[in-house]
Amino acid sequence: MASIPPSLVVWLLLMLVLQGAARVEAACGQPVIVPRIVGGHAAAEGSWPWQASILQDNSHICGGSLINPNWIVSAAHCFSSAGTLYEVQLGAYKLLDPSPNMVTSTVKRVISHPDYSGDGSSGDIALVELNSPVHFTDYILPVCLPASSAKFVAGTECWVTGWGHTMSSEDLAPPKILQAVEVPIIERDTCNDLYNRSRNYQLETDLVKADMICAGYEEGGKDACQGDSGGPLVCNSGGAWTLAGVVSWGEGCAEPDQPGVYISVPFYVDWINKNINSGGLSNFPKVTLLLLTFALALL
Repeated sequence: MASIPPSLVVWLLLMLVLQGAARVEAACGQPVIVPRIVGGHAAAEGSWPWQASILQDNSHICGGSLINPNWIVSAAHCFSSAGTLYEVQLGAYKLLDPSPNMVTSTVKRVISHPDYSGDGSSGDIALVELNSPVHFTDYILPVCLPASSAKFVAGTECWVTGWGHTMSSEDLAPPKILQAVEVPIIERDTCNDLYNRSRNYQLETDLVKADMICAGYEEGGKDACQGDSGGPLVCNSGGAWTLAGVVSWGEGCAEPDQPGVYISVPFYVDWINKNINSGGLSNFPKVTLLLLTFALALL
């Protein structure tokens, strides 16, 4: 039997490596299970496959968004407890009724933005690195990151998802099914005016700062709430879902003149990319690295 030329083996292995890398890039923002939801109701399982649950002591504390096999985007205020061990659940749907689609990963490290200084401040964004890369499935896929120049104009209909309270003091009922609600983007100056109106006086400084996005309704009724923090605000752009914001803060939940406030992902996307790409080849799955090493050894 004729042997296979080493050059052909190298070529085949390199094709496998490139196909694996392309899978990571091409999959973002395109759920296999298309969302079919109405505002404020339970999502269809798998319709928001980048949704993560951040766990502390085996309990859900915040949401997050999968952006590649190794990294989650969440909010800095979710990680204020020094020395705490966190875990991340992906593919989750009913928090109190785990399914075979769910994967629990341990956390290697958390990188909070250095500008974060407390509730309501700028820089309320964090990156969570997993100890090992997660495998993509129909229920676990990444969301797309926007360009730093991306604009989500007022009136754009976007979606926020999570397992947070359904009202300010009302916990999500068991089995705690993932919820989704559609909210329009509100222009930042308008949002600051609404918060001033709710107080009946003019604040000296803007509550909603340049690195923040508002979304919701003047009349209230639909909003993120406690437990949704760190989770995604996504907008559909060119047929793919893009991470526009990270749930950060609000006053009450779904109250009139007090829309939800999100950290702007375009504002911080360069910081995100700098940190998640700093590992170089270490960000590739181990199998991919082994194949690449073997291929190069044959050259």
